[in-house]
Amino acid sequence: MTIQILIVDDHPMMAAGIKNAISFDEEISVLSVLENGQEALNFLKNIPVDVVLLDIDMPILNGIETAKQIIAKHPNTKIAMLSMHQEASIIKELVEIGVKGYMIKTIPKEDLIQGIKTIFEGKEYFNSDVTKALLFNKSKAKSIEKNKEKSPLLNDLTSRELEVIKYISIGLTNTQIGEKLFISPRTVDTHRTNIMRKIDVHNVASLIRFAFQNGLTT
Repeated sequence: MTIQILIVDDHPMMAAGIKNAISFDEEISVLSVLENGQEALNFLKNIPVDVVLLDIDMPILNGIETAKQIIAKHPNTKIAMLSMHQEASIIKELVEIGVKGYMIKTIPKEDLIQGIKTIFEGKEYFNSDVTKALLFNKSKAKSIEKNKEKSPLLNDLTSRELEVIKYISIGLTNTQIGEKLFISPRTVDTHRTNIMRKIDVHNVASLIRFAFQNGLTT
């Protein structure tokens, strides 16, 4: 099944580069490249799209407002932000409104393609630069880790699940984690699902915060 993609970015050269980076993959089809959020909303009125790649800073209607409207009007369309912003506050806001992925524009094309496919499958994807941004600065980190009690939920996690959390927190994909632990990507995904159920979180951003607050990150 071909993944139908819409790219929304007001920088023509950047948008063209993104399109070229992903178009060679036979499982991905770029339907159109648009310059702002309003154009994207108009496009979606007539043509269904699987995944929208959104920039944040755009004229007329920015990426955050566009994401909110797409989620409200087209719940079956998944959204991934592709931006240069790495501010944790922006990333957290977008996660909270239902964005499935956040990637920095310097992401290698192989990781971008993997991210699109992961998001298409209904999962979340954040590349490593984003997971780092979701963690607090070092001085604040030391204060929190020193003063915060570890969660009793840690006792419910197996040693393998703790390893998986560590690798998720540094932005590795299921395939990359599987290679490190010598298990299949599907097994990694099963561990991820079990971890999120055990610690009662519903998105990767919350899982990363849990890992950080409990000293599971590297």
